[in-house]
Amino acid sequence: MTEREQKTIRWGGAAIVLYLLLFFGVKALKAPPTNAGYEQTAMSANNLKIDFEHFETRRLQYEKLNDTFKIHPEKWVRNTIVADASAAIQNAATSGGIGLGPVRESSARASAKELATMQLEGAGPVPAIMKFLHQVTTLGYPLVIDSLQINPDNSRPGNIKINLSIVVLDYEQWKKGPNA
Repeated sequence: MTEREQKTIRWGGAAIVLYLLLFFGVKALKAPPTNAGYEQTAMSANNLKIDFEHFETRRLQYEKLNDTFKIHPEKWVRNTIVADASAAIQNAATSGGIGLGPVRESSARASAKELATMQLEGAGPVPAIMKFLHQVTTLGYPLVIDSLQINPDNSRPGNIKINLSIVVLDYEQWKKGPNA
């Protein structure tokens, strides 16, 4: 090799080394510090912890509501929920000492997010009626007292007559709604 070729190779090698230093030096300056990955992972873990606490709070609220109202949607069978709710209402009334008259069930409007409407007539002592009205909301079904009419029972002193309209909500439609 001649001296000129050796000089060319030296200058070319120096140019390549200079280019590599500049290229990797700029990349090293732009790269975040090595602990930035740790900080990002720690922040992500903290966000997950906050989300978990939020879901844990919602789970506890759900359990409290289920225990308060004895509602367990996982046990409901959609085909028989109206019949089961009607049987539970009648059992609660008769076990509390209320004499029930006819129970009329009618299907409700689907647009109103209801499955059925029940109309009851009954008579009994005031404490039994009040206990029954409280029990309706804790029978374990999605029931809402729509209307209540109380009249005196002239045939027996101390008794009252009630006309009650109860709505069985369509839980599946309420679950999909904006307030679910």
